[in-house]
Order: sequence, then C-alpha cells, then structure tokens
Amino acid sequence: MNNTKTRSIILIGALTAVVFCAAVWLLGRLTRPKYMSGVLEGAMTADYYDETVPHDVIFIGDCEVYENVSPVAMWREAGVASYIRGSAQQLIWQSYYLLEETFARESPKLVVYNVQAMHYAEPQSEAYNRMTLDGMRLSSHKLAAIRASMLPEEEPLSYLVPLLRYHSRWDELTEEDYDYWLRREPVTVAGYLMRADVKPMRRLPAAPILDDYAIGERCWEYLDKIDALCRAHGATLLLIKSPSIWPHWYDEWDAQFVAYAAEHGLDYINFLPMNDELGIDMQTDTYDAGLHLNIYGAEKLSVCLAHLLRERYGVPDRRGDPVYAADWEKKCAAYDALLAAQLAEIEEYGYLKSWTLGQSHDQ
Repeated sequence: MNNTKTRSIILIGALTAVVFCAAVWLLGRLTRPKYMSGVLEGAMTADYYDETVPHDVIFIGDCEVYENVSPVAMWREAGVASYIRGSAQQLIWQSYYLLEETFARESPKLVVYNVQAMHYAEPQSEAYNRMTLDGMRLSSHKLAAIRASMLPEEEPLSYLVPLLRYHSRWDELTEEDYDYWLRREPVTVAGYLMRADVKPMRRLPAAPILDDYAIGERCWEYLDKIDALCRAHGATLLLIKSPSIWPHWYDEWDAQFVAYAAEHGLDYINFLPMNDELGIDMQTDTYDAGLHLNIYGAEKLSVCLAHLLRERYGVPDRRGDPVYAADWEKKCAAYDALLAAQLAEIEEYGYLKSWTLGQSHDQ
C-alpha cells in the first residue's frame, strides 16, 4: 500500500512538473516578440533551420551582408548555392558561434565574412543580442554565444526561458503575438532581407575623428577562431567590406585588414572603391541614404560576387542538379513574390508600410 501511494505521489509530482514546464514554454512563446512585421531582423536567425538542401557558400556578418547580398541573384547568375547567416549588429563572437553551429549541420566550402562589425570590441545592446540569439536553437553553440554576448546586467537564464524576460509584455500583446504564438513564417529568402524602396543619399555626413583606430584584440581573437574553424572543416575564408558608404569606413581600419589577410594567407576585398565598377548609384540603389543597399544595389553586388566565387574559388554551378534546382526554384518564386508585394505596397502607400519607416536596425 505504501509503495502504491509513493508511486502515485511521484507520478503526480512528475505530471505537475511537466504541466508547469509546458505552461512556462507556452507563455514564453506567447510573450516574446515575434518580429513578423516592423523590425523583421529579430526573426532572421530562425529562418536557417528551415533549410533542407546544403549550401556551398555561407555568409556571416551584419546588415552589410543580409541586406546587401542576394543569394537568389547569385543563383540566377551563376548557380551559386549560398545562404546568409546574418543578423542585426552581429558581433564577431556571434558570427563565430553561428558558423560553428552551421558546420555542425553542413559542410560549406567557402565562408564569406563581412568585417564591418569588428569595430565593436564589446557587447553593445541587449536588444541586438536578442535579435541574434533568441532565434538560435538550444545547443552548446547558443549557450557559448549567450555567455560571450551578455551585458553585465543581463541574466543568462532569461535567454533560455523567455518568460523570465518578456513576462512584462502582457499589456503590449497584439494580434500578431497570438497569430504567431505557435507558428512562424520566413522573413528572408536564403537569409536575404529584401527592401525594394528607394531613399537617395543627399549628403554624406562628415566622418567623426576617433580617439583610437585600433581594432580590439577580442575581435582579432575571434577572427583567428573563425579562420581556424574554416581550416579545420576544409573551408576557405574570404573577408569582405561591403559597399555601404555610411557609417564611414576608415582607411586606418582598412589597412589593418589588408595586413591581417596578408599575414594569414587570406583574401580581403573592399568593395567600397568598386562602386562605379559595380554600377552602384547611391541615388537609386539604397533605401536609407547610403547605409544599406536596396534590392537593385544588392543584385548588382551579387552578380559580381557570383562570378568571383565561381572563377576565383571554384564554387560549383548547381543549376544542373535536380535537388538544388527544385529548392532554388521555390526560393526564386518566393523572392519574386516578395518583390511584387513590396512594389505593390510602395505603389499604394508611397512607402513600405510593413516596415518601420526611416529606421536602421543595425549600425
């Protein structure tokens, strides 16, 4: 009798724990931001897990890859199968752990890292941390990224149990929170966050004079780790500086990457001086006055990149492979549909109503 009673108590306790954990999980899913409109950057990280066909090229970095490079344009131009694991203000240690996670899932032969964010040597903002880390699946890579990224006032457990961080959002919940409580939709196409609107550059702000132009040691340490990780997996690392003209890219920064690439046997390509060659015009090819490219500028850069990756790095043309072709046919259709929807929105309202106007969610 005592044994039966003990087993009943254990069973009730176990069921109570399961119900409690399920409730915490469900409420966390409800209260955390969904990023399905407005600031879409917070939903990008999770898009990667929907991928089923491998990629030959992986891009990592901040807005200067996920808004300036179009994998669909590279596919159409040269059959390059690529994906952008980018996120807003993606700090280099976050790039490292996202790449580490990527290599655990697939075997790209080329990794392209945009170096813009390396002028940040310390964590900057919980909001940006969340936009990168909340969407990562639970793993040792996510745990390490959390530890590397947290500000002193942050609690690591809140990244694992969203309800601890977002419980105060009860009075802010919207229809979107309920619509996407237990589901989500992709916000990118192969990691590319599309903008089809145009806001010309009217004036280039004067570049601030810095007290110190040295890239922080922590950043170099993580770049070493990225290089070592690529070599360990038989992948080539390519460093680039995207052709966004603002914030200012200092010659002093550029020289440090030229020296690093030479010392480590890597290629570093600064696309900024190539804007004329690429045909990029900051009167038509940017949606926010030169900070980021719109789809028209991104496609120009991507066509150039497609040929570079094929010719210099031997990235294969996958258009003849039926598995890749079927996957990219879907991506191309989604890309064209999204472009058509944005153009219709611009035609109707004069701007992209679905976005937070005038906001740069990165630099």
